[in-house]
Amino acid sequence: MGTPYSVNMTDLIEPDLEDFLACRQFATRSEVLSANSPVPASAGVYGWWFEEIPPGVPIESCMVRDGRTLLYVGISPKAFPRNGVKPSSESLRTRVRYHYGGNAEASTLRLSLGVLLAPVIGTQLRRVGSGKRRTFSKGEEALSAWMGEHAFVTWLDVPAPWELEERLIGHLDLPLNLAGYSSHPFHSELAVMRKAARQVADSLPVLPA
Repeated sequence: MGTPYSVNMTDLIEPDLEDFLACRQFATRSEVLSANSPVPASAGVYGWWFEEIPPGVPIESCMVRDGRTLLYVGISPKAFPRNGVKPSSESLRTRVRYHYGGNAEASTLRLSLGVLLAPVIGTQLRRVGSGKRRTFSKGEEALSAWMGEHAFVTWLDVPAPWELEERLIGHLDLPLNLAGYSSHPFHSELAVMRKAARQVADSLPVLPA
């Protein structure tokens, strides 16, 4: 049987990277948000795969599997703090659920998608509530609906996900990842778009939460 994915990569992939890339279950938004969510309440790495690509995102060197393109990877929880602060209690399940159903203030993935998809679904970043938070306000519903139709998630539970994430970023072309990915050619373009969206939001009146 052939490899279940294709990628423009010359380096030999380590076993746990291979395990992550070979994850067979693509979960949908409705499945993730259901009472019987398949995403485990454990630590791990997750990947976001898209059947439709947001405008302007370069995908020539991205991994493609079953007609879906891997654009972003993330982890939960983050690396344990070294300053004595209590570690995050987040898990794969809570974090993936937030990406699917939260808002742009606490989801860098949603922020990037909403900025890129503005010409398609009409999202606009705005200050809300006290004015300290920026979300897409009512546009979050449109973004969630778009993700529900076009975005799928896979995952691999591992005890120290930050270690695997670093190596995935080192091996793969992930145009929606910003942290640790400043050398990617799309990094500066996406960063500029996000900054511009924040500046416009700050110039507009605050909306109710």
